Amino acid sequence: MNLSRFNLEKIVPEKVTVPNLEIFELPEKVLQFGTGILLRGLPDFFIDKANRIGIFNGRIVMVKSTSKGDATAFRKQDGLYTLCERGIADGEKIENNTINSSVSRIFVAQTDWKQILELAKNEDLKIIISNTTEAGIRMLNEDVSHYPPASFPGKLLAFLYERFKVFNGNEESGFVIIPTELISDNAKKLEAIVLELAHLNSLEPEFIEWIEKCNFFCNSLVDRIVTGMPDEDTRADIENELGYKDELLTVSEVYRLWAIEGDDKIRQICSFAAADDGVVIENDIELQRELKLRLLNGTHTLTCGIAFLANIDTVQQAMENKFSEKFIKNLMRNELAPSIPYKITADIKDVFISKTLDRFRNPHINHKWKSITFNYTSKIKSRCIPLLLQFYKNNQHAPRLFSLGFAAYLYFMKPEIQDGKAFYGKMNGETYLIEDESAERFFEIWKNDSTDEVVENVLQSTSLWDYDLSALPGFQNEVTEDLKGIMEKGMMKMLDVRN
Repeated sequence: MNLSRFNLEKIVPEKVTVPNLEIFELPEKVLQFGTGILLRGLPDFFIDKANRIGIFNGRIVMVKSTSKGDATAFRKQDGLYTLCERGIADGEKIENNTINSSVSRIFVAQTDWKQILELAKNEDLKIIISNTTEAGIRMLNEDVSHYPPASFPGKLLAFLYERFKVFNGNEESGFVIIPTELISDNAKKLEAIVLELAHLNSLEPEFIEWIEKCNFFCNSLVDRIVTGMPDEDTRADIENELGYKDELLTVSEVYRLWAIEGDDKIRQICSFAAADDGVVIENDIELQRELKLRLLNGTHTLTCGIAFLANIDTVQQAMENKFSEKFIKNLMRNELAPSIPYKITADIKDVFISKTLDRFRNPHINHKWKSITFNYTSKIKSRCIPLLLQFYKNNQHAPRLFSLGFAAYLYFMKPEIQDGKAFYGKMNGETYLIEDESAERFFEIWKNDSTDEVVENVLQSTSLWDYDLSALPGFQNEVTEDLKGIMEKGMMKMLDVRN
């Protein structure tokens, strides 16, 4: 049996939460650019939950904005899909299965653009959500009268222009626009591009004024690991348990956060927020951004090289190893949390750390350390260097665990083989790809310099860090000692020593 609206009555509700048929009659209130697993596992999760308890009472129209893939599975399943939450919360194992019924229809921008523009006539439509990846929010000088425009900002501008014309610029016809792309100030950057495009397309001043005054672009931050379709064996086990097949089966962790920058008006329009405390609507979401960036992402970044070099494959496996688990806990609590360059109380930090450690222990999330090394250098710079500089404002000595993490980064970034534009390191006789824009630079550094010189040259590189890190008291000596220790004793031994 396949999942569909007409098979719902055959599904055993003890195994999965099944939607009431009344939900299918709710009006369409949200236009969503993007069909990916992050949207299905987070914003659409919150809207579905609100609908089930009678709060938001509105469904989503999805727009597939890229040419990759198609919408067949969504249409075959009437927009339905199963979200399987798997994880640990407060030390307890949690498994929830829910058939999400938030999606009413799906359109493909390349073939259905006329129908998408027709949606501008829907007075119930009040919210626009997007996740078109970080590359989606980019400036492309284009004619937005094309069917459809190529870029996401172009598509959004064309839709807003249609809305403006349909309602003659009525003040109440504007939207709350919430991008979830993983860049800081995502809404403000999107708004700036949309306005620039409007000027380049010589659209009337009244329309541009309507964009600025009647639409609300809200920065947002999303945080949930959504792995999507599980491996074949796990999928078969889940489908056997549920009693139906689902081509859109989606697995996520239990933890969820959607922080939206907005006031009471935004809270009123986004009434789905009242259904789950994972939605936070505040005038300033910098606190949530800093906690995630520094404690979760920063810990990932400073640990990924260590774990990889210690032959620890996944984040969950690192929490089962006494040396790496101790390193992660002590790094977060003793060096990173006190160094966040933003005023946050100790209680808030402690709660976030506890939840993050639960997430790291989740046996259902196969989060590989190697994947975190992608763009390693830029992650060190954006996530970790501000913490290092703040640490030195509070202390006069080098952070021991941060130093080990930085040394592991340097050793991971030691290319042994060049194959065209690809660079590979070696560990235990096996090669690994270094996916970093600075790989070629490190190839030259490691080829010509001694270990001491490698550390000195990298730390002194203001082009990498915008700061001479060798000027920090004791940091160069600590990193050099750690790097030599990794090379001579091995990573696991150094973990033991530094803990």
